[in-house]
Amino acid sequence: MMSPYTTFFGDGDHAFKLTPELVRELETKCGPIGALCNRVFARNFAQADINETIRLALIGAGTAPKRAAELNAAYVDGRPLVETYELAAKILERTLLGNPHGDKAIAS
Repeated sequence: MMSPYTTFFGDGDHAFKLTPELVRELETKCGPIGALCNRVFARNFAQADINETIRLALIGAGTAPKRAAELNAAYVDGRPLVETYELAAKILERTLLGNPHGDKAIAS
C-alpha cells in the first residue's frame, strides 16, 4: 500500500493520501480522476480541483474531516493558487503513479 506524502502545509508537517474511497468522492466533486489529473498537470484546473484534492488527501492520511476543512479554509481558500497548486499536483501524481523514486531529493 502506498505511504502518505508528508510535507509542510500551513502550520506544520501534514500527511496527504488519496485512498480509493476518497478518489471516488473526489470524482463526484471534480469529475473523472483521469480528467482531473490532465487538467491539473496541464495547469488548466478549477479552484475546486485544488481545494478538494488537498482536503480529501488530508482526510485520507488520517486528519479528521473537520480539521481538514479548517486547514483548507486557513491555507487554501483565498490564497494565491501558486501556493497550493504544487501540493495538489504532487498528491495527484502520487495517486496516479505511486512513488517510484522514493522521497529522495535529486541532487543538482
